[in-house]
Amino acid sequence: MTNIILRGCNGKMGQVITEMVEADENAIIVAGIDISQSRNNKYPVYQSFTQCKSNADVIIDFSSPRNLTEMLEYAIGTGTGIVLCTTGFTKEELVLIEEASKEIPILRSANMSMGINLMTKLLQEAAKVLAEAGFDIEIVEKHHNKKVDAPSGTALALADAMNDALGNDYEYKYDRSTERAMRSKKEIGISAVRGGTIVGEHEVIFAGTDELIEIKHTAYSKAIFAKGALQAAKYLPGKAFGMYQMSDVIG
Repeated sequence: MTNIILRGCNGKMGQVITEMVEADENAIIVAGIDISQSRNNKYPVYQSFTQCKSNADVIIDFSSPRNLTEMLEYAIGTGTGIVLCTTGFTKEELVLIEEASKEIPILRSANMSMGINLMTKLLQEAAKVLAEAGFDIEIVEKHHNKKVDAPSGTALALADAMNDALGNDYEYKYDRSTERAMRSKKEIGISAVRGGTIVGEHEVIFAGTDELIEIKHTAYSKAIFAKGALQAAKYLPGKAFGMYQMSDVIG
């Protein structure tokens, strides 16, 4: 049985995870951390880790960078690993996370979807073969009209993974309207679409001479991110200190 403390339990993702854990015989949420009013959860909810009296195997954080230091101090003090699903950290906060990983296991991923993380592995292998064969690489990502950042963190993570496989020789092109020039061979184009209620769609296009290869992932609900976070929470307890990724979970 995996005992979980859920930070951000009253947010949208927190409630999705809560419902998923309630249906799981091998996991239980022993406490929640959230500054907002309780939603009548079946577990105790505290406004801060300083108030938390529950012991857990792992913390799932689906909240915001706010009060990061408080969570890290609690986790280090209790020897509790963290599945870090929150994004938007500053460089200074990322340094704090890296330092904490020298004492506890921390799993951090730009996207908790198992499908996206498997897709990342496939793209690295594809990029090594197709780029050498002269294929151009483009990424098109689509999200709902309330998403404020562009391109998405996942699109950048996919680009970074392919670029790493290619020796980091490629530059990213976000907008072609500012200059009149042919496409460079050493670039990865990244385009963002915002509209409606699109949960998330990422398509990578390998365009060669007279042939096209497309690898695409579509998220139809937030449940896929909750599922990935829960799988990561079951994976992390008992692991040595250090930084982990979802790629470690899927093997």
